[in-house]
Amino acid sequence: MAGREAVLRLDGEWARIRAGDGFAGPEEQERLLAELIAALREPARTDPECAARLGLRLGDLAARRFAAGDRAGALSAVEEGLRHAQQAAGHHPEYARWYARGLINQGVWLAWPLSDAQRLPKYPLGPAGEEGPGPMERAAGERARDLTRSAVEVWAGLDQQDPVNHRGLAQAKVFLGDRCAELGRTEEATAWAVDAEAGFRRLLLVSEDPGALQEAEEALAHLGRQLELRLRFLSCESLGRLRARSLLPERLLPQAVVAARIQGAAPGEAAALLGLDPEHVETMLEVTPWLAVWRFEVRGPDGLWQPRAHPWHSAAEVRNRTAADVAGELIRGFTASAACPGPGGYWRLHVWWQEEGDPAGARFRQLVGPEAAATPPGGTPS
Repeated sequence: MAGREAVLRLDGEWARIRAGDGFAGPEEQERLLAELIAALREPARTDPECAARLGLRLGDLAARRFAAGDRAGALSAVEEGLRHAQQAAGHHPEYARWYARGLINQGVWLAWPLSDAQRLPKYPLGPAGEEGPGPMERAAGERARDLTRSAVEVWAGLDQQDPVNHRGLAQAKVFLGDRCAELGRTEEATAWAVDAEAGFRRLLLVSEDPGALQEAEEALAHLGRQLELRLRFLSCESLGRLRARSLLPERLLPQAVVAARIQGAAPGEAAALLGLDPEHVETMLEVTPWLAVWRFEVRGPDGLWQPRAHPWHSAAEVRNRTAADVAGELIRGFTASAACPGPGGYWRLHVWWQEEGDPAGARFRQLVGPEAAATPPGGTPS
């Protein structure tokens, strides 16, 4: 018993330092954490609290390794920590929370190469993209998604009348949406984000904790940005399915209508797809602009593609027009200009919504040249 109490006192000392209530230099912190992990190993074999705390402290070690750039070391530490955390999770709700958070952290670190410096998906088109992750990165991303789904299940199994558990479940759904987005599963990512958004909105209604309220508001702002981004990559079919499942918030319907229109849906078709009044759709299209971004490129004698200068590499806001409409006008101007190569030359056009990116993500693309006869005259809508 005395040994157990000493270990828990050491854990309490570490917890205070970790929270910023005590001072210790980097070397002292490393020494104390290593001593604590070693001290917890033996009692963790039979004591659920020690097992849970060992999982937590191995998670702390993993976080420190990841911050130092040692991703492999971090993954090794968190993997070991989760074995102990899972062993203890069924003994107390707090231990289950620690286990769920560890699963989410492991997912973040596994999926790290799938996001860019702004933590946005590096390959949002998944297998359809011309650029994509390697097999090992993709396998790590899929495991990250599965681990995060397990975290959602752990949180969902806890008492949702407790605001801590309610918030934890909503946060886990945000992370699951992110993991799906990194794999190009945009419809699934959108569905989880909308589900998480609903959870945070309910939390705003019932919580009286100022910190929790601020956290919920920040999460809602983050989710709003994520949903606007993800809608740009959804097909008409995905938009229709999400709407049928009540997973397209009302505030996003104008953007969803525009998304369908960009892909070629007539206003009446967009209205039917989204279950909206046709006149309402017409109004949305007239008042909601979208930014068309285009790039003409010409292939040089060396076989490399070179972008043409402005105005053939530019952008403009348009309303109630498809990507093919915009492209048709651009092509007429380009082919009549000196920028267009003569007979026998190759050129191509991409039109994106909002910003340039993977060519496969263009809302319109067309290749013109002697060997490009298979390309439809109107181009290839994405």
